[in-house]
Amino acid sequence: MSRAAIAPRIAFLLGAALALPQLLACLQHPLKEVEYDKTQVEQTGIQLAINKDVDILFVIDDSGSMAQEQALLAKNFGSFISVLEAKDVAANYRIGITTTDNGNPRCPSAKTTPTHGALVLSSCVDRVADGDFVYDGEDPPVDAAYACTDVCSRGDDELQIRPTTTDRDSDPKPRPWIENIEGVTNIPDGVSTVEAFQCFGPQGIAGCGFESPLESMFQALDRADEEGDPNYGFLRDQAILSVVFLTDELDCSHNPAHEEIFVGNKTFWNSPDDVIPTSAACFRAGVVCEGSGDPVYSECYAEDFDASGNAGASEADAVLYPVSRYTELLQGIEDQKRMTDQGQEVLVAVIGGVPAGYESGDAEIQYSNVADQAWIDDFGLAPGCTLGEGKALPPVRLREFAESFQTGEERNMFSICQDDYSAALAAIADKIRDQIKPACMPQCVQDSDKTTQILDPECTLVEETPATGDKTPVRACVQEGGEWVPSGDDTACYLALLDQDKLTPETDDDISSYCTDLGYNLEFKIVRTEAAPAGSQITATCLLSELPEVDCPNLGA
Repeated sequence: MSRAAIAPRIAFLLGAALALPQLLACLQHPLKEVEYDKTQVEQTGIQLAINKDVDILFVIDDSGSMAQEQALLAKNFGSFISVLEAKDVAANYRIGITTTDNGNPRCPSAKTTPTHGALVLSSCVDRVADGDFVYDGEDPPVDAAYACTDVCSRGDDELQIRPTTTDRDSDPKPRPWIENIEGVTNIPDGVSTVEAFQCFGPQGIAGCGFESPLESMFQALDRADEEGDPNYGFLRDQAILSVVFLTDELDCSHNPAHEEIFVGNKTFWNSPDDVIPTSAACFRAGVVCEGSGDPVYSECYAEDFDASGNAGASEADAVLYPVSRYTELLQGIEDQKRMTDQGQEVLVAVIGGVPAGYESGDAEIQYSNVADQAWIDDFGLAPGCTLGEGKALPPVRLREFAESFQTGEERNMFSICQDDYSAALAAIADKIRDQIKPACMPQCVQDSDKTTQILDPECTLVEETPATGDKTPVRACVQEGGEWVPSGDDTACYLALLDQDKLTPETDDDISSYCTDLGYNLEFKIVRTEAAPAGSQITATCLLSELPEVDCPNLGA
């Protein structure tokens, strides 16, 4: 090759050699791990939806036929509490109890024990001594002390309620409900919540036979908003609300403005010649059944009658309060709760006069008038279920109310005619458990260390107490003796749950499928050694991903 031909090649190679460092730098730059300028990455403070709070109201029929049913409820209550206290649930619950006795002109207070929605928290042992477990509507009177003494041996002196505060009342005082908040109860040491309910739950059989479960519920919840009332503060703004009814009768929630239908106006009585009305008056004053009733009615539904027996009455003129009064109350509560938790639902369950298997669709309610005539005269409808000598009326008004708050395919009514309520109570508790959702961080959080497979978040958590203005840092938990606990004098700490693919052998850091299904990459679990301050909220501030479409590809899907 000539010298003239070689010279251009040497110049080219020399130029390429001089450019090689810059070229290599350009080639290497895309392969370099991206390092974010953390001062430029967005941070956000988000109030975490850490809601394990549950307010549960039991409305218990305390009429003369309810001894066995109350005993079963108390005996089987462990199946309910075991769900709420399971490690993966750990609900912060309150349990209030009231009765179906809301008063009636035919049930003077001197003979029955109307609660008018007041929460009752006294040992049945002491109420046995007061005669609450004696029904004097038969001769001789029925003594049903066993409904208490078979399940409870502690009197009020052994069940002293510890003073607690509420979101609305910062003064510690004994409250008329059972509570377990972050594992701290308001009952004495050595007494479980199951044992406490077994003593507080049985309400006796001296209550009014014109049961008003819907109005008793209404009054209990209404009184919870009345400052100065013992019920005040029972309801928490963000808590899940569950109402559970136990009754073997039709609802007879009458409007006191029309109480003459029980004392003089005989429009709904069996006969103008009768001296007193029977419970059949409640059936006729609030229910319409289509068809002959022999063997069954084609349907039965709630109706609003005025004092003259005209259907379609206004709320003011209806002798029994319209069912809408009660659905609107709970729907209003649900709507308020959904302002902070969009998916929250108010839960309703009935243990009543439906056949066994009704909840799963294996059996249907049969409304009929084929029964002993004395029974029809007393109640207006044939029993909806039986167990031995026990019989229960098929609910109509209460059924329509409960159906308005049914969630999922499983019905929310269970048969009272069973010798074991464990399955029913567990199913009711399962619905509550399903409402307790994990505390997902509802943003795509940045991974501050891309060299590892697992998310490495940078977050700060603060607990704010509006009542006092306090802002307390919530630090990461430390492990002691195999348990995650707060460090030092802290009473709360957090665990970051972020392992989506079981990359670590531990399960303590596994994020729930609930959060990953929503596309989130971080969940928090709060661990406490004492109850949270009343009304407190935890806010998380995290560095957020600049590339959420990469780091959280399912977000918003």
